[in-house]
Amino acid sequence: MKKYLILLITISLVYSCKSVKTKNSNSNTTSENTSEEDSINHFKATGNEPFWELKIGMKKIVFTSLIQGKENLSFSSAKPIRAMGANIKSYKASNANSSITISIQHTDRQNSMSGAISPYKVSIEIKNNTEANYQKTEGCGKYITDYRLHDIWVLEELNGYKVFVADFQKEFPRIEIHAEENRFMGFGGCNSITGSLFFENDLLRFSSITSTLMACAENNKEDKFVKALQNSTTYSIKNNLLTLSNPSGKLLVFRKVD
Repeated sequence: MKKYLILLITISLVYSCKSVKTKNSNSNTTSENTSEEDSINHFKATGNEPFWELKIGMKKIVFTSLIQGKENLSFSSAKPIRAMGANIKSYKASNANSSITISIQHTDRQNSMSGAISPYKVSIEIKNNTEANYQKTEGCGKYITDYRLHDIWVLEELNGYKVFVADFQKEFPRIEIHAEENRFMGFGGCNSITGSLFFENDLLRFSSITSTLMACAENNKEDKFVKALQNSTTYSIKNNLLTLSNPSGKLLVFRKVD
């Protein structure tokens, strides 16, 4: 128990936080999930006073704490409920002994000790079924970008059609995704490109895309490739293929090369 207490205190020192100015984002679609995703935790949060940790995955919600009677609780995962007009998601879950309500708001939270910023405020209400009232606590959280995206991907299809080297400048477009840093770099078919990722469990956006300024041949499809990348909102990974889509349909298909 002493070792467990020390571990949770250490975690809480990293994530102990307070509210700071909100940043905006857009989220309005659902990603495709494969069976491999079932074991992936896509959100993690921590807090203190009392010390706690939350993990949300495709199959389970796990709440671990030093609260008496709520040391290690597991719930079947639930679909999030979205608030109208705000980037706030709520989860409600229960098991035979306990109930939990989780609210995740996209607003920056600052570590009160280190000054580090976390992008989400997390509010939790939890109680055992024998209790009349919920216990409330708050903390910091972040989405965990799917580790399977971390790779080099070479383009195979653009807007539903197979691509050829002649469509570009000597070689196919590619992207190299760095999942932990939420950034990417690559080749657009004529120019080098870089940018950032915005990831939630049901959203993947490629944003802040910049490129070098080399003049391209008239038939080069780099502009169409970059536009499709910017318009994609969801993804799936299967058989070493990364498919990017939006509500209108499939936009890009890449093959993993390393």
